[in-house]
Amino acid sequence: MKTKVRWIIGGAIIATLVAACGWLVLMDAPAYQFLVRLYVDKQFLKHTLREWGVLGPVIFIGLQALQVVIAPIPGELTGILGGYLFGQWVGLLYSTIGLTVGSVAAFAIGRWLGAHYVQKLVSPDVWRRMGFIVEAEGAILCFIIFLVPGLPKDMTCYIFGLSPMPFWVFTLVSTLGRIPGTWILSAQGARTESGDYLQVILLTAVAVAAALPLYYYRNRLVEWLRGKRLRSADRSD
Repeated sequence: MKTKVRWIIGGAIIATLVAACGWLVLMDAPAYQFLVRLYVDKQFLKHTLREWGVLGPVIFIGLQALQVVIAPIPGELTGILGGYLFGQWVGLLYSTIGLTVGSVAAFAIGRWLGAHYVQKLVSPDVWRRMGFIVEAEGAILCFIIFLVPGLPKDMTCYIFGLSPMPFWVFTLVSTLGRIPGTWILSAQGARTESGDYLQVILLTAVAVAAALPLYYYRNRLVEWLRGKRLRSADRSD
């Protein structure tokens, strides 16, 4: 009974936030315009976060979490922004906290909504490619999906919420899987802020060289993971 009450309260909070965001958009409110400017103007965001002092990191963590829950917001931009604003390692820490909070929130929303609504939430292509996750619970599978570049990680969080994977396992493994990519973005942002553009170019080249094979074969990897899951299910039957 307590679990149901918590889900009801959580759903009410989410519905309130969605309604508030919708109202801001429809009314073209100054608060909405301010939030948009925070996303598109790095200098304005940096100046604003410095003015807010201790609240600055909290605001950034919230923005990073939001880009997971609202998947169309590009996470690469906020990852670079973390390094640009706070430095390589502190930016990595704040980004990781935000990404973990957002991933856990999406996981919880997916588990709360159920398969019927999650299938409508994600695109048909993502569901076709990643829907097999619903029957999976392996930590290795989760780690690979969050490590490989080019896979729809944010939308996958909702789908993992439908799987039998325990909450704490998803939290730990998805966080570890995101760290390498987040570190690269944070380092790029820190080097850009300090003006070390040669290092930015070298770091980007090394990252692309390492990630390109994984990105190129990402679809084959997904098919292999799906096939492995199906073979495992057949053996269990």
